[in-house]
Amino acid sequence: MSEFLKQWGEAAYTTTGFFWMALWAFILGYIISSMIQIFVTEKRMQKTMNESEGKSVLLGTFFGFISSSCSFSALAGTKSIFKKGASFVSSIAFLLASTNLVIELGIIISIFLGWQFVVGEYVGGILLILISWILIRIINPKKLIEKARKNLENEDDDSMDDSKDWKKQIKKEDSWARVAKKYKMEWQMVWKDVTVGFTIAGIVAAFVPDSFFQTLFINSGQGNTDFTFLEILEHIVVGPIAAFLTFIGSMGNIPLAALLFGKGVSFAGVMAFIFSDLVVFPVLRINAKYYGWKMSLFILFLLFTALIGTALALHYSFDLLGMLPDTSQVKIQDKEHFKIDYTFYLNMAFLAISGYLIYLGFFKRKDVEHSMSEMAPKSPLLESVLKYAAYICYIWLAGGLIVKFFIP
Repeated sequence: MSEFLKQWGEAAYTTTGFFWMALWAFILGYIISSMIQIFVTEKRMQKTMNESEGKSVLLGTFFGFISSSCSFSALAGTKSIFKKGASFVSSIAFLLASTNLVIELGIIISIFLGWQFVVGEYVGGILLILISWILIRIINPKKLIEKARKNLENEDDDSMDDSKDWKKQIKKEDSWARVAKKYKMEWQMVWKDVTVGFTIAGIVAAFVPDSFFQTLFINSGQGNTDFTFLEILEHIVVGPIAAFLTFIGSMGNIPLAALLFGKGVSFAGVMAFIFSDLVVFPVLRINAKYYGWKMSLFILFLLFTALIGTALALHYSFDLLGMLPDTSQVKIQDKEHFKIDYTFYLNMAFLAISGYLIYLGFFKRKDVEHSMSEMAPKSPLLESVLKYAAYICYIWLAGGLIVKFFIP
């Protein structure tokens, strides 16, 4: 019983620690998404991201890179630009860039895994975009794209009128009050998924032994680098399964990726695990809420296929160049989540910004009209189950933290 209580406390502490690590990225992503929806008009978006296909993909990649979001907020940003008139392929480029071609992710990867994985992350992000682009051109799902756009028409459009100058509007207080109310809606969209996902991550980290992950990957083991093609392919396919079991977004998954690599999982399998934050059920469900289940499943197929091709290309290219990393270079140490470091200061800064937006939108400028309606859930039963699961998670977390800090 005492062992269970100890693990319960560690699970709750790990969950809150992981969320603390990612908090500033959540806030930044949702603020950017809210600003896009309020300040960027359809005509302006069409001019920049719906002209030539090549230019739109480059711009989508660039905008995704500068957005620097986690997967949850990247989904909201992608929906925003797609709704504003950006092409489907440029929206996918934005989604992939904003979850893979980001500076802070590269920094964390370099700390836990080494420079080879940093190169793999950025080169792989570009390969994911290129393969997705090729697949979209081959399949050409015009009817599916049209239906997805029509699905988004059910949402209220709170952007400025095209005739208004965004440079003037961005200086107005009422415009930022609308951003604040849109920001609240973004959190309302995913709070259940975030709560359940992070809680599961803490439970898996505390209760599931490392040997469980080793059994998922055939022929994995410390020091083993001689894998057959089929074994590497199995590692790549199983990577998303492991990511689903431990889903906390790409940033929080890096220590777990280092754990897998240290236990002998192939380079390709670990890269697939890192890339898998967009092919797990919470993301599938959010995309279904935005675009409908058919488009959500198509995006899943698109990204999973691109993931397999990218991981294989990276593994054999690195092997050919003699750049495959050695498992001995990975040293996993216990991480102190709540120390005073750059994460602490970033969280404080973005929490202050969130506080100001809440004050502006819901206290100072309550007079600013804004529709708070949300798209009807595609599965009311699932919505209800997730809501009560989230409540149970809060009880679990509160109990675990009490056990950890107040029960000897």
